[in-house]
Order: sequence, then structure tokens, then C-alpha cells
Amino acid sequence: MKQETRSRKVYGYKQTIPTRWMDNDVYGHVNNVNYYSFFDTAVNQFLINKGILDIHAGETIGLVVETGCRYHASITFPQSVLACVAVSHIGKSSVRYEIGLFIDEQQEAAAEGFFVHVYVDRETRRPTSIPETMRAQLEAIALSV
Repeated sequence: MKQETRSRKVYGYKQTIPTRWMDNDVYGHVNNVNYYSFFDTAVNQFLINKGILDIHAGETIGLVVETGCRYHASITFPQSVLACVAVSHIGKSSVRYEIGLFIDEQQEAAAEGFFVHVYVDRETRRPTSIPETMRAQLEAIALSV
């Protein structure tokens, strides 16, 4: 049974990511492991672009604790991927990101996934509250329920 996909318009952040020659596998499409790389790139680029993640010196960092992906269509080199990000849950120290990967002008996602970050203190690696400046940016791309 085919599950419905989210429309690209429900996502609050969008970024184009080019595929690379090396992303294709022996079957002629982008290998599934690269989809997770697209997720990671899109989420972290959002955080960096919004000025809420300092990957080198920030006190708070996000650790991935869970991911998942549903594949709907193949992506192949040299296509570019439109990685679309939204937030479906914000807890005290955790965030669930929803990511849709779209190709060309297609309205149906080639893949949809999720990514859960738990924010921790860089030094102690213990969970910490999401800073208010980060929370505001996350709420700005939250899915409407």
C-alpha cells in the first residue's frame, strides 16, 4: 500500500544539493546511504545558515539518535536534489526533523525521511535545553498540525 507523501510546499526550508558521479551505484541510481547524507547536509546547513549552530565552538551540539527513510523513486547522477526540511516535534532537548527529497519539478518526493537530534553540552555530552534562539528558528519551520 502506497503511503501519501508530503507536498514540497509544507516544508519551511529548502536547499538544492547536487548529486555526484560517485553517488550512483552499480544499479545506476544513487545508493540509499547517500539519502541519509542529503538529510544530514540539509538539516545542518539549515542550522548553520540560521546562525544557530557553531560546528567548531558552540556549547550545544546535536547528536543523531534516530533516522528513517521511505524511498519512492530513484535519484540518479547528474540530477540535483531539492532537500526540504520541516520540524514535526520540539521537545526540551530533542527535535524531530522531517526531510523530503525532490527531483526536478516533481511534486511527489523521491524519498522522505526523518532525523532526530538530541541537543547536548559539547563537553559533557549530557542533554541540555534547546537554546531559545534555536527554538525560535525551529518553530519557524514547524509543520502545521
